[in-house]
Amino acid sequence: MQPYILVLYYSKYGSTKEMAHLVANGVESTGMAVKIRTVPHLSTAVQQAEASIPKEGDIYCTLEDLANCAGLALGSPTRFGNMASEMKYFLDQTTSLWLNGALHNKPACVFTSSGSMHGGQESTLLTMFPPLLHHGMIILGLNNAHPALSNTKTGGTPYGASHVSGAKHDHVVSQDERLLCEVQGKRLAQVAAQLLK
Repeated sequence: MQPYILVLYYSKYGSTKEMAHLVANGVESTGMAVKIRTVPHLSTAVQQAEASIPKEGDIYCTLEDLANCAGLALGSPTRFGNMASEMKYFLDQTTSLWLNGALHNKPACVFTSSGSMHGGQESTLLTMFPPLLHHGMIILGLNNAHPALSNTKTGGTPYGASHVSGAKHDHVVSQDERLLCEVQGKRLAQVAAQLLK
């Protein structure tokens, strides 16, 4: 099987989805294969599970997609400084992978979007780290080798790429935000390739 990076995200209004595809562009720029996956929406009422293939958009992630990846980019919108419950729910189902060490020593990074500059981007990224650390993954952030990280007036943090989507989620991903997403994907793929040697 050809090694691939899994870009796994949840998006309600589309910003995190756009970021996921930008991260994937960065991965592909290195020649590494990429799989883009999402997780289902959750309902406030317990219902039958959704079909494994959504009616439109990216397909849902399986545990096999996660277990077999060479690296992981994990994206979620902010929810009061935390990852979205949809992503947390998916991660809560990964005990079998934890038990067999399927993700040990694989690189991972995180990204997020929020409605405002102070919507909890950095704390959201930090809430995404613990499950990855419990799985024995190697966490990658963004370094200041890229001027966009220091110069951005919108999203971007050392913990991972971020985007400020605006209160109505109508702000386009800025040039700095785009660059940081792509740089993050590229770095993840390069580290994964080195670890596969």
